[in-house]
Amino acid sequence: MTESAPPRPTSPRPPLVLQPPQPPAAVASRRYGVHFSASSFIQAPLSALLEYSGILRVEPHHAGGEGGEVSIRIVGGGEAGESSERGEDGVVEEQEGDAGPTARAAHPSVPAPAGGEAGRESSSSYQRYDIQQVARCVEQILPFSLLLLVVFIRQHLQGFFVTIWIAAVMFKSNDILRKQTALKGERKMLVLVGITLLFVVHVFGVYWFYKNGDLIRPLVMLPPKEIPPFWHAIFIILVNDTLVRQTAMIVKCILLMYYKNTRGRSYRRQGQMLTIVEYFLLLYRALLPAPVWYRFFLNKEYGSLFSSLTTGLYLTFKLTSVVEKVQSFLTALRALSHKDFHYGSYATTEQIAAAGDMCAICQEKMHAPILLRCKHVFCEDCVSEWFERERTCPLCRALVKPADLRSFGDGSTSLFFQLF
Repeated sequence: MTESAPPRPTSPRPPLVLQPPQPPAAVASRRYGVHFSASSFIQAPLSALLEYSGILRVEPHHAGGEGGEVSIRIVGGGEAGESSERGEDGVVEEQEGDAGPTARAAHPSVPAPAGGEAGRESSSSYQRYDIQQVARCVEQILPFSLLLLVVFIRQHLQGFFVTIWIAAVMFKSNDILRKQTALKGERKMLVLVGITLLFVVHVFGVYWFYKNGDLIRPLVMLPPKEIPPFWHAIFIILVNDTLVRQTAMIVKCILLMYYKNTRGRSYRRQGQMLTIVEYFLLLYRALLPAPVWYRFFLNKEYGSLFSSLTTGLYLTFKLTSVVEKVQSFLTALRALSHKDFHYGSYATTEQIAAAGDMCAICQEKMHAPILLRCKHVFCEDCVSEWFERERTCPLCRALVKPADLRSFGDGSTSLFFQLF
């Protein structure tokens, strides 16, 4: 009877490790530390943007139950032996920075975080959850809000487009006026006349189109005949505020035609006149909404006591802003009446020779040199234009011009809307 040969030892089969598939976009985003995909942006745009910007960081999912293909990695015999020595049923593959409680359970050698770190992780997870919930609420409200906005625009279609049109024309007009002011002696009279006529036609055209509306009465500080609805009151104030500014641009164009060939004192006088026009415009614009809101708040349907109280409070708040505008306008008038400089005086022959008779701004021979308080000498034209925008010396940056009044000598017009 022959003995059978002992069975040959066979090496254990290496275990198979299943990994969830990763799309190319996700792999590329993970490579750069950014988790972003087109599908998540379409489904939840706000949450996707928060995750992309780093404000909201969501823990990655390791579940393999998602649809799609899976990748298989065969672990070698040495790795399997180490795994069996540790008493594990399989090998858990971790990605860098994604170790969580499941990975720690599979690797007992990894120390658990301390109590303080665990508390911080818990609080940060709660914060992420709160931010995510807020983002989801906004995403649910946003489509309905956009739908309401579309309906609102359809209900006020004419007023909506008229407001956008006159605002766009006003912004463009302000840019044109500033460029014409910067040209100085190179301005062309025909161009200025054409710009002025276009501004006049635009202003009169809008008021003629709304001649049966309530736009004219607030211009002379009279309240509307009837109580305007809220959005109609906003429309009246916006249209009047924009057209009044364009009317002031017409006055500024006339001043630019008058001061066409400006040099020296004429240039300073032009800047002062433009500044006075702008501060008078700011004062008038502060008063312009008052008749409309006075009629709006003085509504007897809410009760005499309530309407009187709201009207009185509004007029009190308005008075404080009007007083500030009056003070600025009076300061501009005083600056016009002063013939001396706020920042220096005319230089003598010795001072010009000591300075080299060369302007540091235009790099040409000085014309009507001005000696600043810091003892630097410049051309009157150059330094006057400089101090339209700055308050310090062009060379030493010493404070020369006091900050008592902002200058609008460059022909600019204030672009903010005066609604209240």
